[in-house]
Amino acid sequence: MTFKAIGVIRSPFKDLRNMPIQPVAAAGVKGTVEVFREYQPGLKDLDGFSHVILLYHFHRSSGFALRVVPFLDDEPRGLFSTRAPRRPNPIGLSVVRLLKVEDGVLHVENVDILDGTPLLDIKPCVPEFDRPAEIRTGWLEMAKKRASKTKSDGRFG
Repeated sequence: MTFKAIGVIRSPFKDLRNMPIQPVAAAGVKGTVEVFREYQPGLKDLDGFSHVILLYHFHRSSGFALRVVPFLDDEPRGLFSTRAPRRPNPIGLSVVRLLKVEDGVLHVENVDILDGTPLLDIKPCVPEFDRPAEIRTGWLEMAKKRASKTKSDGRFG
């Protein structure tokens, strides 16, 4: 498998510490997604969507453990029941608000991504496709209320 970056994500976050840990904690934070010239024709019609899903490479993350202590808990959890960035395939996913598309640049809001992160893909967010009717959130049921106030502490850098 080989993946190639199609662009770069720009945000105000230059350090892994004190970053929002999810888009809900980045409300109002603006950034840009610079799409490389050869991929810009693929942006046609994207400006009709209010939100996009960004898939990206956790380029500052190395290694992984199958049990981690996530930001929102003190108990070790199975890696795949968390959104910890140190993973066997370090792929991140964020749903951000799309403000506008201009000259190959997406202007976005609610960005929880490190500046300079390589972009792998963009998909339109469609609630009817992306939001199952009934969702259980496991161990996060109680902890998710703290997500909007919790910042990263560098434990996964």
